[in-house]
Amino acid sequence: MQMQEDKVIPTISSLDITATPKGTIAHYWLKLITDGLGNPISIPVMIARGVTDGPVLGITAAVHGNELNGISVIHRLFNEIEIGDLSGTIVGVPVVNVPSFMRKQRRFNDGVDLNHIMPGKEDGNISQVYAHRFIKRLVKSFDYLLDLHTASTGRINSYYVRADMSQPMVKSLAELQNADIIVHNPPSDGTLRGAADVLGIPAITLEVGNPSTFQRRFIRSGVHGIHNVLCFLKMIKDDMIESDRETVLCQRSLWVYTDTGGLLTVPVELRQMLKKGEVIANIKDIFGHKIKEYFTPEEGVVIGKSVSPVNQSGGRILHLGIVKK
Repeated sequence: MQMQEDKVIPTISSLDITATPKGTIAHYWLKLITDGLGNPISIPVMIARGVTDGPVLGITAAVHGNELNGISVIHRLFNEIEIGDLSGTIVGVPVVNVPSFMRKQRRFNDGVDLNHIMPGKEDGNISQVYAHRFIKRLVKSFDYLLDLHTASTGRINSYYVRADMSQPMVKSLAELQNADIIVHNPPSDGTLRGAADVLGIPAITLEVGNPSTFQRRFIRSGVHGIHNVLCFLKMIKDDMIESDRETVLCQRSLWVYTDTGGLLTVPVELRQMLKKGEVIANIKDIFGHKIKEYFTPEEGVVIGKSVSPVNQSGGRILHLGIVKK
């Protein structure tokens, strides 16, 4: 197989759409901070600028360093895009949280969850400065944002969307994903989606499968959802991709937790509809004796669940979506 020749990727200090010629795809390193040696820590940015003007669609992945499916979604999208047929600009950020990505960890290198401190602080600590510069130098240039995530370590997710369904444009972005589940969830303080909302940028969070791996089905679903958004925004002229499975709309969701430690088993399936009072988990002690069962507190659908048997008091059992009637 012929390898692509090495080429120098230019480094930029902020996003300037006009620096990429129309009808081209370009790659950049966007410098955010410097490390203890004074070397730059930069994030990869992929820009596909269409032949005509139009919206700027931002697609971000790996805000948590072990969330990998979104990276492949962006790569596949850029490999498939017909630049001569594109209006507007797609900005892909395969890895937002570079320090965590390099360590194969979820949290930033100071132990902070980057998606809990957006939009950061100009004069804050290292994670706050990183978040602030990411928003200021890149995100503020977006017209729309799709933020790609996965489940956390030790848990698995369905393909679902978190969105403020009271906002018409956000509602449309969510419904275009053909997701298994949509959870009505106004953006909370500290999330990238929330920071975008403050800037007036319609944004949704896509939970694209499980951490630390590539999953073909979820990657394909993510690409199809973005394709539908491009059609909806009239950035490309193509047919929408429809799903043969109905999306479940939840008015809210909640996590069910353990109150004792031990070996946890969660014998329910993703997307399974549960009635109130059904058994959802049991815990055994280290000698194999069952010490407790857990039950559904409300009727709902399984959005995600724990798959790690080792569980301490206060550990998560499952994420339950309360279905809109």
